Amino acid sequence: MQTILHRLQQKLEGALKGEFGAQLPHDSVLLEPEVVQSSQPQFGHYQCNNSLKIAKELKKNPRQVAEAIVNLLKEDKDSILSKIEIAGPGFINMTVDTQFLSKEINEVLADERLGVPLPEKKQKIIVEFSSPNIAKELHVGHLRSTIIGDCIARLFEFIGHDVLRLNHVGDWGTQFGMLIMYLNEFQPKVLSGEEATDLPHLMEWYKASKKKFDEDADFKKKAQLQVVKLQSGDTASLKAWQMICEISRTAFQEIYDLMDVSLIERGESFYNPQLADIVKDLESKGLVTMSGGAKCIFMDGFIGRDGEPLPMIVQKSDGGYNYETTDMAALRHRVDVEKADRIICVTDAGQALHFQQVFQAAEKAKYYDPSKVQLDHVTFGVVLGADGKKFKTRSGDTEKLIDLLLEAVRQSREIIEIRLPDASPQEKSDLAVALGIGAVKYADLSCHRIKDYLFSYERMLKFEGNTAAFLLYAYVRVQGIKRKGQKNIEDLMQTSPISLVHPSEIALAIHIRQFGETLEAMTRDLLPNRLTDYLYGLSEAFNAFYRDCRVEGVAEEDSRLLLCEVTARILAKGLNILGLRIVERM
Repeated sequence: MQTILHRLQQKLEGALKGEFGAQLPHDSVLLEPEVVQSSQPQFGHYQCNNSLKIAKELKKNPRQVAEAIVNLLKEDKDSILSKIEIAGPGFINMTVDTQFLSKEINEVLADERLGVPLPEKKQKIIVEFSSPNIAKELHVGHLRSTIIGDCIARLFEFIGHDVLRLNHVGDWGTQFGMLIMYLNEFQPKVLSGEEATDLPHLMEWYKASKKKFDEDADFKKKAQLQVVKLQSGDTASLKAWQMICEISRTAFQEIYDLMDVSLIERGESFYNPQLADIVKDLESKGLVTMSGGAKCIFMDGFIGRDGEPLPMIVQKSDGGYNYETTDMAALRHRVDVEKADRIICVTDAGQALHFQQVFQAAEKAKYYDPSKVQLDHVTFGVVLGADGKKFKTRSGDTEKLIDLLLEAVRQSREIIEIRLPDASPQEKSDLAVALGIGAVKYADLSCHRIKDYLFSYERMLKFEGNTAAFLLYAYVRVQGIKRKGQKNIEDLMQTSPISLVHPSEIALAIHIRQFGETLEAMTRDLLPNRLTDYLYGLSEAFNAFYRDCRVEGVAEEDSRLLLCEVTARILAKGLNILGLRIVERM
């Protein structure tokens, strides 16, 4: 199904070209229809804003321009509009025909995709997110990347694209030489496999190894030699490295399972064999300049704080490689081998400069063609504590992600105990996880991602306002209304079509029909708060409908039960894209 917005854009495009095509260049942006959803219902459902810009260009009265467009729209015999009005200096307000809308909502109800059109061309989309470091625990800093990345991946999966979810973990480099050397000297039984251990112990030993590396010259030299052994494929070193990685993966997976997030690990080590070739290729293309003994790429527009050109180092003076080299290799692999059409990297805003340099260098090296492959760096702000500073524990340490999540589940369990005292222990546990994890995810996604946000269990677990609890309860409420009706929805769909009459029914139906438009906008700007705002608005529209329109025991009961059903389906799918689990009662 085409969205209503897309159909209106097609009609407006025809009208604009028919009326002004001869007066403007054929490729003029002024001939591209500017149609947006109306923010105020009294101004109709959609608004066209082309008139003012065209009038300015052609030096005409904007209302006369608007009248010409409106006259052409009114001549359309296949009009989907019941009213077209000119407001103010030349805005065109459009109201969707109620009979047309009723037909559309019935089609949405019968459509497993809920009126969301399949893409014109299926794309291979790679979403890189989460990306923790091996031998370190996931902390609050990984929260946003994991939640936002999962939501973006779910969005494109539902749209109909081929999505590859990559976890670009930090599993290579000097830190492993330090840790393996430390284990060799102080924890040989762990290194040999005689004693088991876990990630918290690995973290303690990593901190100890870093301290010794900084203070003991002899240990530092041995650790550096250990790195060389690891990179050259020494069997014992590789075995120790694999043990460290596996312990970390087990701890990571506990969190990913709790959050219902799936990822394919492809860490820095995967690209290590390609790094020498990357540098050699960059040199052969004349892109490398020696600076201070390091091999660098200098690009226009990158200036350091000292006012000097800012280099992107691809090989350090000691012969080692860094993140830039690895990411260049990763990008080339994703384009050449994975055949990606779009690559989306989800990291904090602090890495913006890094990705700007990598993307520009990759283009210069012809590792990707911007006209064929789209690269997106999806940035986000930080999570703040109640004091407005970076979220930390009372002792001042960075908050562990597992502790943060389990606390959300614990506080949710307290709420469930009060609201559903008769539920079984298993149901209470399941509901606590759904509400607790859902609340953390929704609180994150409902904020504009580039902004910092204040983390508050109290606020995110409220049943009022734009929260997960409110939306989950809205879904439960709709399901309860349907159960109360005691009618078979599938049978009703065959015999009783939805018929929209009351203004609150129409307002709800318009909102339902704009689901696909919301998702389409999300694919462009990758802002999850578009969907949270939409779902909150849908819940509010449903509440207004239920307040104004009796469902049970009236002539319109069957039609209104089906309107409840399509609302529930949109809510469920929207929450699923956000990564939230729906529940049947709260």
